[in-house]
Amino acid sequence: MFKEVKKSIQWGEDTLTLETGKVARQADGSVIATYGETSVMANVTFAKAPREGQDFFPLTVHYQEKYYSAGKVPGGFFKREARPTEKETLTARLIDRPIRPLFVPGFKNEVLVMCTVLSHDLVNDPDMVAMIAASAALTISGAPFMGPIAGCRVGFTDGEYVLNPEVEDMHDLRNNPEQRLDLVVAGTKGAVMMVESEAYELSEEEMLGAVNFAHEQIQPVIDMIIDLAEDAAKEPFDFQPPDYSDLYEAVKAAGEDKLAAAYKIQDKQERTTAVSAAKEEIKASLSEEQLEDPNLGSALKKLEASILRGDIVKSGKRIDGRSLDEVRPIVSETGLLPRTHGSALFTRGETQGLVVTTLGTGDDEQIIDALHGNFRSNFLLHYNFPPYSVGEAGRVGPPGRREIGHGKLAWRALQAVLPAPTDFPYTIRVVSEITESNGSSSMASVCGGSLSMMDAGVPLKAPVAGVAMGLVLEDDGSYGILTDILGDEDHLGDMDFKVAGTEAGITSLQMDIKVAGITPEIMEKALEQAKAGRLHILNEMGKALSEAGDFSVHAPRIETMQIPTDKIREVIGSGGKVIREIVEVSGAKVDINDEGVIKIASPNGEAIQKAYDMIHSIVAEPEEGKIYKGTVVKIVDFGAFVNFFGKRDGLVHVSQIENRRLNHPSDVLKEGQDVWVKLLGFDDRGKVRLSMKVVDQETGEEAKKEEPADE
Repeated sequence: MFKEVKKSIQWGEDTLTLETGKVARQADGSVIATYGETSVMANVTFAKAPREGQDFFPLTVHYQEKYYSAGKVPGGFFKREARPTEKETLTARLIDRPIRPLFVPGFKNEVLVMCTVLSHDLVNDPDMVAMIAASAALTISGAPFMGPIAGCRVGFTDGEYVLNPEVEDMHDLRNNPEQRLDLVVAGTKGAVMMVESEAYELSEEEMLGAVNFAHEQIQPVIDMIIDLAEDAAKEPFDFQPPDYSDLYEAVKAAGEDKLAAAYKIQDKQERTTAVSAAKEEIKASLSEEQLEDPNLGSALKKLEASILRGDIVKSGKRIDGRSLDEVRPIVSETGLLPRTHGSALFTRGETQGLVVTTLGTGDDEQIIDALHGNFRSNFLLHYNFPPYSVGEAGRVGPPGRREIGHGKLAWRALQAVLPAPTDFPYTIRVVSEITESNGSSSMASVCGGSLSMMDAGVPLKAPVAGVAMGLVLEDDGSYGILTDILGDEDHLGDMDFKVAGTEAGITSLQMDIKVAGITPEIMEKALEQAKAGRLHILNEMGKALSEAGDFSVHAPRIETMQIPTDKIREVIGSGGKVIREIVEVSGAKVDINDEGVIKIASPNGEAIQKAYDMIHSIVAEPEEGKIYKGTVVKIVDFGAFVNFFGKRDGLVHVSQIENRRLNHPSDVLKEGQDVWVKLLGFDDRGKVRLSMKVVDQETGEEAKKEEPADE
């Protein structure tokens, strides 16, 4: 009934297995990849004809984490997987980016790739398993896919690269000083196609070494996918790239000069208008048959690319007149918004970000429900890209994949320099509002985010800047590497290469390639050129702010205290009664975690001190020989009970009240009276022994040495 094909190799610390032929047999390609005990099923389907008039490639990649894969029930009210989580969205992008350029040019049939996590061993991250499964499913599907690709994750510990480190090793790297890198690389047999990383000030040499290490490690996986395809691949889909050479020549003859002149205009808005006008003139000169040709859009794009790319490589000049390694003019401003905790406006040419920082308490931390368990994040970065930023009137909705991806890139770049939570116990939320865009707005978010946090008083280890690099690679091998690329250079170029970091090293690297890949020599040169651009931008940012500013008067003050874990229950009280009372009486916000770390927050210093004193009185132990101020709570024949330390009472024996014999304690004391007492010690049963007579009741200072207590 089933025609199963199964292949396995030892890869790193575990066995990697690919199997097909038993599940989802109606899909064009279906593969279950298993690494350790983590299994992901990838299913590929594609339309056998393009939609009429469609001039783009409609590839959709979905990645779904099923909670049953880790033996969990989804949280929330509906108890069902709902909209994609941030991890699912980012992983779908991670798979999409390296496979998209590998479809045969001109293929515009709809393609759907669905990756479903079936089992998660909580050791091996399913994202890389999903990428391998998707690549294998595409390779055997018969689709015109020029793969396969494979991907892996690389860590960096004690100067050594680690293949596919465990999930726990990659979690919360900021608080794991031994682990300096979380790098994902995807590539083909001959080239690297995609890089994504979170790093801790790695040098360019260390980062390049990690990328090369990853490319070497994925080779056995690529060989295994090819081996699987030899036994299980379907017949290749009969697709011939459309020949629109005649149409291209007609388009070129009709308007090459006009389009070239339009691209020499340096202002983006004027250039965009002129390019649109040139295209309309070209169309006006074409026949009805040529206008109805579905390849007209491709022909126009090809002409644009030839004009833009040819000028860059031949003349070393770009459409805005800059040299290849020149960064656009930069203006940095901080403290723009009076009521926010921190704000910055970062402008680089025609790209601008208004970035705002808000400081919160532990209640504001993001709770993340992941397959490997729930955890909290005290650093949030949200990126918004409204239509007006590019002069368009478009639909506004919830954050899309692009916004989530760009925000995560900026998050990775900045979190490496954040202070430890124990040193700066705040939740930090950074929001980047992109107000103009022509070039990398994610890197503008990095620069603006760094300035904004410093304006809010966040003691960053060092400022961070980011720069986007581009590449134009010609058929003859000649190329040009571009620093601080424009939108058109990104759109029509061969590489998008974003590097962020401090003066000391790289904190994030992201690379996407639109061609078959680049050589290590090109990547090395791009990293060197990016470093020069990054240092230049850091210097320009330093003119506005070079270190953390004053703490905003509108931000909450937070003090931390550590208590023994066995005292947590006493501070919280039955049903939270005690901690609620502390909050109500003091007016401060109080958070306590399982490790006994308490955060007390309030804009009012007196409220913080009041809460601190109340908590201290609960958890601290009275010290023998120390003087305390207390209140008489009960009088008995043999003495008086005094509440002197939080809720703790002690006995002042009648002989310890005054230096004279009393008939009854009520001769000098009454309930509710404030008195000074000294803790003499504890009797054999642990009862507290107090003395009043050794303390001056006026000043609270010790009068003389206490006399032995009467037995």
